[in-house]
Amino acid sequence: MVNQFRRARARVGVMTVGHEPYWEQFPGLREELAGYGQEFENRVREMDVEVVGAGFVDTVDKAFAATEHLKKQDVDFLFVFLSTYVTSSTAATPILGLAVPTVLVALQPRQRLDYTNTTTYMQLANDNICSLPEIGGVLVRAGRPAAGMVVGTLYDDSAAMAEVRSWCRAANARRAFKYARIGYLGHTYEGMYDMNSDPTAFTATFGSHVQMLEMCDLAKAVNGATQREIDEKLEEIHGVFTVSDPFIDPVTRPIKPEDLAWSAKVAVGLDKLVDAFGLTGLAYYYKGLDDNEYERIGANMVLGNSLLTGKGIPLAGEADLKTCAAMLIMDRLEAGGSFAELHPCDFKDDIVLVGHDGPHNIKIADDRPVIRGLELFHGKRGSGIGVEFSIQAGPVTLLSIGQTAQGRYKMIVAEGESIKGPIPQTGNTNTRCSFGRPVAAFVEQWCSAGPTHHFALGVGRKAAEIKRTAGMMGIEVQEI
Repeated sequence: MVNQFRRARARVGVMTVGHEPYWEQFPGLREELAGYGQEFENRVREMDVEVVGAGFVDTVDKAFAATEHLKKQDVDFLFVFLSTYVTSSTAATPILGLAVPTVLVALQPRQRLDYTNTTTYMQLANDNICSLPEIGGVLVRAGRPAAGMVVGTLYDDSAAMAEVRSWCRAANARRAFKYARIGYLGHTYEGMYDMNSDPTAFTATFGSHVQMLEMCDLAKAVNGATQREIDEKLEEIHGVFTVSDPFIDPVTRPIKPEDLAWSAKVAVGLDKLVDAFGLTGLAYYYKGLDDNEYERIGANMVLGNSLLTGKGIPLAGEADLKTCAAMLIMDRLEAGGSFAELHPCDFKDDIVLVGHDGPHNIKIADDRPVIRGLELFHGKRGSGIGVEFSIQAGPVTLLSIGQTAQGRYKMIVAEGESIKGPIPQTGNTNTRCSFGRPVAAFVEQWCSAGPTHHFALGVGRKAAEIKRTAGMMGIEVQEI
């Protein structure tokens, strides 16, 4: 496994804020509140992010010091734990100085006060929400509103902790693009106007470098594969996929040993390409001619790109850079994210088949994925091996990234259900999807929103987290 398979985790700052004038008046209060803040920080450390603690901040001077510390640590996201009432200057100073998405957290230790025995000390120890409107209002006035707020109790509050975990996933999705290189290999499929992207606009929106690659870069990597590497990749392929016989579709054929060996060699080359250029993802397409080397490589990337996509390095076919970004977001939201488009509708069952040839996220397959030999890839040059499966039954989310008439990127999202049932056995993935309305109405609504015709298909209900991610990036989002 190459080094680039190690995913960058978001650097999340956690700062607990308090109010210094209370400490002389109420001995022991500072220590108790600091303990609650540490408890929250420990919870965040369990959420697959890199936590940068900023300590207990109770004066403006400490707020300046915390800001400097967090800046040096290059944090991507900030939780501000409000331990009691605090002046807005103590909390707002780091928030405005850091300029990263910030969530205000007000989790009181008790579910309610013991009213007949409550002291002022006890009230202050549970006064977490008191300054929430003050700080929230200041941030709105400053033009930098909080990304969100989490209100509840510190203990035995699964809903509040689920919110915190959701924000951590969104922070990981945003971090995935920071210092990232998204490869762009070849060119878009001829005539697909919606695929065309401006790399500068992509960098301005997502913050990632678009690494321009040539087919000769991939060919060099493929030709550099050793027999040992090919044998290891063949072992991996047999461990993941089931080799299937031809189906009634005349384009299917038995998988020849030489087909499998070539696909394994191309897969090794893809791993090497990812490693050599430090790629976080790759959008690719190359037609090739007359069974030349580039055509044979381009037609046999399916196994390698499906394995890579399942490992968190999304590959998007037809050089769809925008859908590569959508797949990366879905992966970091722990939803998987397969390369997909709308296929034929089933008007009797009120579902639409969703799938594609090419890159798929095998991590979210409903069952062991199948590979079939194909005489041709419809609409593309060459022959080789296709991957076929449905994703897991249950809730699913579609994410497409399109562009407005002004050229701005726009996320389009829909939640639905993956329904078990028969799919065409044509060497392509297909998932039966229902969207809680007549399928014709859904298709009309989805297409009217202006999506790219490809999208990332993931598991789970992820619209809320996609909206959070889009908000962090300043991207418009529309839910269907």
